[in-house]
Amino acid sequence: MSQTQALPIIAVAQDALEAAGLGAAHAQWAAANDFAGQGGRLLALPDAQGGVAGYLFGMGDGKTGSPLILGLAASSLPEGDYYLEGAYGDATLAALAFRLGAYRFDNYRKARPVPRLVLPADADAGEVERLVGAAFLARDLINTPANDLGPDAFDAAIREFAKARNMQLRAIVGDELLAANFPMIHAVGRAAPQAPRLLDLSWGDESDPRITLVGKGVTFDTGGLDIKTAAGMLLMKKDMGGAANVLGLASAIISAALKVRLRVLIPIVENAIAGDSFRPGDVLRSRDGLTVEIGNTDAEGRLILADALALADEESPELLLAMATLTGAARVALGPELPALYSTDDALARDLMAAGLRAGDPLWQMPLWTPYEAMLKSRIANLNNAGSGGFAGSITAALFMKRFVRNAKAWVHLDIMAWSPEARPGRPFGGTDQGILAVYGVLKQRYGQ
Repeated sequence: MSQTQALPIIAVAQDALEAAGLGAAHAQWAAANDFAGQGGRLLALPDAQGGVAGYLFGMGDGKTGSPLILGLAASSLPEGDYYLEGAYGDATLAALAFRLGAYRFDNYRKARPVPRLVLPADADAGEVERLVGAAFLARDLINTPANDLGPDAFDAAIREFAKARNMQLRAIVGDELLAANFPMIHAVGRAAPQAPRLLDLSWGDESDPRITLVGKGVTFDTGGLDIKTAAGMLLMKKDMGGAANVLGLASAIISAALKVRLRVLIPIVENAIAGDSFRPGDVLRSRDGLTVEIGNTDAEGRLILADALALADEESPELLLAMATLTGAARVALGPELPALYSTDDALARDLMAAGLRAGDPLWQMPLWTPYEAMLKSRIANLNNAGSGGFAGSITAALFMKRFVRNAKAWVHLDIMAWSPEARPGRPFGGTDQGILAVYGVLKQRYGQ
């Protein structure tokens, strides 16, 4: 694609219209429309025939807006070809923002045309493509409803993913989970008509640093016998958002050929209700031998993750990172845009937060406050899966999972929402990527060739 037939998008910083180099007529038009580079504002520029000569786009002051602010232009523009001019900043990040903002999920209706961008000459086209591909992979999976993405279909999608990237894959399905000692994954998923399973994918040279990603793959969550309200169930197709984002991150890592030995573990279940559902008050044995009293069947994600984390921890990876749509408490504390970050390595946590701010993928470190472990006590088992008293729900969930990690050199847990309740820069309404850009940025810095 060339600029020959494309229209310009002229990026303008706040109160810097004069620097845009507009002709007198367009400068007057901008002034008449009170355009002064306000963040996210798009203004069409007329040509002499009454058509559109291009667009002005406000970049804001660069302090309060998102680095992905150009995504708002893509979400508002009509179909057509465009190129960037003016104060758009880093070319790769600007192109990435535009492409992310142009995402549409039209699998169930007539596809809507999207604006197309001519990449700036100094943009890293390969980097843009791999990160757009990673984000869109996660978004498409999250947006797909559970009737089309149950455990069987999710399994098939992951097998296709692994085959396309020459990954090794092992699947443990149904009662095989009991024989292979994954009792909590089995217990959570056994009531569903499609069997629970654990998919174990690997890629890379055995001699490279071991990076293991674990993603929560609950394809739908009723809450189990502690059933959710109708409103609480409406978005539960997104409860596999951790697994979707882990797959997106893995895609970027492999595409960039980072020097790591990558392992991806995805426990897949549907938390359904039937005669053989696990019950409040049950005591489950975990892979590593700890017993868990069930205080709430709606705290199921940490159960399946615990078995997967225990497996991952057995080979002492350099980094063990989990992503999960785990708690409403994290959303209450930090809102939908800011995932909670827990880590046993504070320096790594700071690097992840800094990388997230640079890429428009923010994270916020929360404390692994050990006195709150008392909330997980059980009178009859090693621990309870639901914190008592209703306080610090995200922290107690993280502390629960930390009990199953002993050998990894660093452990990170991201409690994400994986959903945009309203459009924001680079992230239209619906299922979304969270954590991919931040984590990839750190891994590329450490393990890029």
